[in-house]
Amino acid sequence: MADILSSRHETPPRLAGASALRFTLLVVAAALVIVSIGDVAPSPERLLNGSERMVKLVGRMLPPETNPEFLWRITLRLIETFQIAIAGTVIGILVSLPIAWMSARGITPVAMTAFLFKGLVSFFRTVPDLVWALVFVASVGLGAVAGTMTIIVDTIGFCGRFFAEAMEDADREPQEALTAIGASRFSILCGAVIPDALPSMVNTGIFALEKSVRASVVLGLVGAGGIGQELKVAFDLFQYRNASTIIIAVFVVVLAMEWATDRLRARLA
Repeated sequence: MADILSSRHETPPRLAGASALRFTLLVVAAALVIVSIGDVAPSPERLLNGSERMVKLVGRMLPPETNPEFLWRITLRLIETFQIAIAGTVIGILVSLPIAWMSARGITPVAMTAFLFKGLVSFFRTVPDLVWALVFVASVGLGAVAGTMTIIVDTIGFCGRFFAEAMEDADREPQEALTAIGASRFSILCGAVIPDALPSMVNTGIFALEKSVRASVVLGLVGAGGIGQELKVAFDLFQYRNASTIIIAVFVVVLAMEWATDRLRARLA
């Protein structure tokens, strides 16, 4: 009984193991969260005022615009948006394969340069889509080409990392068997690594396409083509009914894309 009573007063292991440095870091992190909420989180008064303005804005957006000429123009822009996502994703996946091969530990044919390719993938992934879109708009001009180039870079950053991880996690026994008979690095890649990593890579590619469809909608806000340009014009000219139609169309397209990719993943599972 005495042992039981004494054990109740003992400090839990997680608290007992906390060092002074860890405790200080926790306090600093908590202080940072509290200060951040106090500085940038909306106050109740601002939320109330914003809610009133939001209700008025929604009232001005209803009913959505149904002019046939406008709907046809929106349809063409949606097709362009989907083309940007498809072309950018496919090209990005194709470019990601050799980059992932060159950066995968134990798989790359040039181990000394693996960190360079990993750094390139990290750089592509770190810079936000809109920044890349601004760079390409300034380089090649307004339009869908800039959007496609942005999706390519974004896809390389996304797929390059996960393709490399899938290659690194591939079963080693087939690779060792091919190595024992003198197969080249490229033969090992094609004969052992890719077949084992293919399901994961296909799943990553599908996620990349789904991600690209969403991203391509936003890119038009900075002039990189697609439906986003129409949305920006609608808000700039206070054509809120047009804007609501575009938002509904984008929602339907994204929802249909998610349904299609979910069905495709279920078939491949």
